[in-house]
Amino acid sequence: VQLVESGGGLVQPGGSLRLSCAASGFTFRNYAMSWVRQAPGKGLEWVSGISSGGGSINYADSVKSRFTISRDNAKNTLSLQMNSLKPEDTAVYYCAKGRFSYGYAVVSDYRGQGTQVTVSS
Repeated sequence: VQLVESGGGLVQPGGSLRLSCAASGFTFRNYAMSWVRQAPGKGLEWVSGISSGGGSINYADSVKSRFTISRDNAKNTLSLQMNSLKPEDTAVYYCAKGRFSYGYAVVSDYRGQGTQVTVSS
């Protein structure tokens, strides 16, 4: 299993970023996927998850209405569109593979190396 995130960077408060995750080494379309993040000095936080077919999606309350998760099973990619970013969104963001096709991959068995997102003026 290989998960490679990209798209992080430095952005001002109120700005937007789009994260991408390229997946390989497993049958991507068969598994729920998620994004998790880790802020400096804090533990892992589940951000958003999507079922294998993309029909079920869920978000943490902290990002609801600002972030949008999506997947392209033909291209084996997972994305996270992040709008109205806040300083508290600063974290390393990881793409994570769920264990099952259903659900939101709250519990994952693989994560990528992560991409840094910094929200600061």
